[in-house]
Amino acid sequence: MTDRPSQHVAPAPPAPTGRAGANLAVAAPLKDGRSGARRRRRYSRITRTDKIVLALMVGIPLVFDLALIWGPTVASFLISFTNWNGIGSPFNAQNVGTKNYEYLITGYPFFWPALTHNLIWLAWLMFIATPVGMLLAVLLDRIVRGTRVYQTVFYLPVVLSLAVIGIIWGLQYAPEQGLINNVLGRTSNNNLIDWLGDPSLNIWAALVAASWRHVGYIMVLYLAGLKAFDPTLREAAKVDGANERQTFFRVVFPVMMPINVVIVVITTIEALRAFDIAYIINHGKNGLELLSTLITNNGISESNRVGFASAIAVVLLVVSLVPIVAFLSRMMREDQR
Repeated sequence: MTDRPSQHVAPAPPAPTGRAGANLAVAAPLKDGRSGARRRRRYSRITRTDKIVLALMVGIPLVFDLALIWGPTVASFLISFTNWNGIGSPFNAQNVGTKNYEYLITGYPFFWPALTHNLIWLAWLMFIATPVGMLLAVLLDRIVRGTRVYQTVFYLPVVLSLAVIGIIWGLQYAPEQGLINNVLGRTSNNNLIDWLGDPSLNIWAALVAASWRHVGYIMVLYLAGLKAFDPTLREAAKVDGANERQTFFRVVFPVMMPINVVIVVITTIEALRAFDIAYIINHGKNGLELLSTLITNNGISESNRVGFASAIAVVLLVVSLVPIVAFLSRMMREDQR
């Protein structure tokens, strides 16, 4: 009969006893916890002052944005369902439901011409004025003598307000003393051209005046993008045998897609919110009806139909958001691919 080998287990170290041992057992986790807290506080990059500054930097603009943009937007939407005339409290106005929108679409004679004029304005700026501005940017991007002078000349109208531009072009289009009729020799009563009084001509005259400013704006935006363009891409295209036109449309234009998105959005906004020039010429009447001028003529005039004007403003907001949101969502999907 064999005996099993005895298993020797090392005795555990004696636990500290007494008050000193208890203090040591409690002090160890406290020490670790305090040191971790000290480390977190020591290595924190955002202090309490930084948090207060960030809250103010974000909170103050947010308050102004809610008070000056989203507040009036929501108020216009609610007022559009009433017959408020701008006198008294809008809460006491009668709720008319969707009658303002029904009359706007089916009974108001100026709505569809104004919407058509806004779309014409958008098409003109998008397909005529914007390409001209891009062309000027491409030409000025090359090293030519007097580039800065040309940039200043073309950008000067952007500094002016649309109200001043309307006054300037109103003088140019004057029937008898205007520069255009004098250059064309159409100053006599028989062959006089009334550029701003003829309903078939005034919208095109206003579009030329608006393009004078828009072209310089687009030129500056696109020129800034071209200055940041990598020149090695053009050199690679030339090595592959591409000419100037092929290099622009197959290399430069796709790389400039972020700038193109900004230009499309800005052009859409500029076209749909057009107001100043048309209102200065003839208060947006007699062939120059726009949605923005209809809002002013109905809301701030002798009619005082604020509820009806608010309905037009809501329609203008929807019309403005649809193309912008659709285009941006499409570009985002393409970037994700």
